[in-house]
Amino acid sequence: MAGLSDSEIASRLEDLPEWSYEDGQITRTFSFDTFLAGIDFVVKVANAAETADHHPDVDIRYSNIKVAMSSHDVGGITERDFKLAAEVSGLA
Repeated sequence: MAGLSDSEIASRLEDLPEWSYEDGQITRTFSFDTFLAGIDFVVKVANAAETADHHPDVDIRYSNIKVAMSSHDVGGITERDFKLAAEVSGLA
C-alpha cells in the first residue's frame, strides 16, 4: 500500500474535520466526562485496531484521549489510516 501525498491527505481530512495532520500522523483528541468513559473508549479503539490489524498510538490524559495514526511500514499515511480514523470517530 502506497503512502498518500500531502495534497491527498489534506483532501481526505475534509471528510474527517476533527482530525488533523501533524508530525507525520493524523491525530484527534477525544474528550470524555470521566476517566472511565475515556478508558471504555480506548478499549473500543483497541478492539477495532485488532480487527483491522492496524494499531494507532493512544495517549491517555485523564479524560482526554489522543489517537494518532500512521502506517509505519510505508513511512506515511495510507488509506488504511483514514479507514480506521473514520471507524474510531464513530466509536466516540
